[in-house]
Amino acid sequence: MSEQTAKPTNILKLAAGSIAVSLVVLGLKYLAYALTGSVALYSDAIESIINVVTAIAAFFAIRISLRPADADHPYGHSKAEYFSTVLEGVLILVASLAILREAYGAILNPHALQAPALGLAVSAVATVLNGAWSWLLITTGRKRRSPALIADGKHLLTDVVTSGGVIVGVLLVALTGWEILDPILAALVALNILWSGWSLIKESVGGLMDTALPTEELAAVQATINANMGGALEAHDLRSRHAGRMTFIDFHLVVEGTMTVDTSHAICDRIEAALKAGHPDSIISIHVEPEAKRKHGAMAIA
Repeated sequence: MSEQTAKPTNILKLAAGSIAVSLVVLGLKYLAYALTGSVALYSDAIESIINVVTAIAAFFAIRISLRPADADHPYGHSKAEYFSTVLEGVLILVASLAILREAYGAILNPHALQAPALGLAVSAVATVLNGAWSWLLITTGRKRRSPALIADGKHLLTDVVTSGGVIVGVLLVALTGWEILDPILAALVALNILWSGWSLIKESVGGLMDTALPTEELAAVQATINANMGGALEAHDLRSRHAGRMTFIDFHLVVEGTMTVDTSHAICDRIEAALKAGHPDSIISIHVEPEAKRKHGAMAIA
C-alpha cells in the first residue's frame, strides 16, 4: 500500500532564485577582485562561478525529481537531486585546484593591492546576500527533504565563512603591507573549499546507496507503528531508506489468520496515516502475514 504526496513546487522556485542570486554575487565578487587585484578575492570570485554552475544543475535536477512516477520509474525521480550534489562536489574540487594554482603563482610574485577599501565593501555586500540566501535554502531544504537545496545552501554557507575570512585577511594585507599574506590566504580558502567538495560527494554517495533513516528517526517510526497497530499481533522486518526528499518504509504486519481482508486493510491504513504525519513525503509498503509468520522479539502489542 503506497501513496505519493503532492509536488513541492516552491522548491523549484527557490532553485531558480539561486541562479539569479549566484549571478549577482558573482558580479559583485568579480568587481571586488577587479578593483583590488587581490588573489584572495579572486579565489572568492572563482567559487562564485561554481555557485552559478551548480545552481543551474540543481534547478534541472530538482525539476526532474519533481516528476511523478511513471512506467519506467515507478518509485519516482527523487534521486536525481543526488546527481546534482555529486556534480557540485566535483566542480568544487576543480575550483579549489584552480585557486591553488593561482595562489602559488602569486606567492612567487606577490603584488600590492589597489583600492582595497572599495573592493572590500563590495565583497561585504556580496557576502551578506549569500548569507541570507544560504539560510533560506538550508531551512527550506531540511523541511522539504531536498538534498539539492541543502547542498546548495551548505556550499553558500561555506562561501560566506570563507568570504568573511578573505575580507579580514585582505584588510590585514592593506593595513600591514604584508603582500605575501594575500596568496597564502587564497591557498587556505582553496583547502577549505576542497574539504567542502569532498564532504558533499561523500554525503551524496550515501544517498545513492540507499542509506537507512538515522537511528532516532527509525526509533520514532517503530514507536509510531507500535502505537497504531491495535488489532494486529506484531510487526517485523522494518526497513527504511532515503531517496532525495522521499522516505521509503516497509515492514511485515502479522495478524490473526481468521482476520478479514477489510479489517487488516483498516489497520494498515491507520498505521500508514500515522507514519505520513511524521514523514509527509514517504512511500509506505506493508506486507500482511498470518499468525504462523510471527517472530520472537519483534514489535508487538504489549
